[in-house]
Amino acid sequence: MPNDAWDAPVNVSFPHLDRQIVSGPFEAMTCLTDRWPNMSGLKFLRARMACKAALDGRLPAHDARAVFIEAVDEAGGRTH
Repeated sequence: MPNDAWDAPVNVSFPHLDRQIVSGPFEAMTCLTDRWPNMSGLKFLRARMACKAALDGRLPAHDARAVFIEAVDEAGGRTH
């Protein structure tokens, strides 16, 4: 079973939304699906694919974390 937790959580905030702590690819997928301000963009799509691959054990979780952070930046959010 793949490790589904990140070494360090990502604190994510978007304008007009509460801050969310994302601790792994499963929570990242939830954020990408339920809380994302604009469900488009190359980095958004890459983040969804990377998180899915991490959950399936095809990609290390830390790689999915890096792609997720890039997607947050693309969407105008902030990481803390």
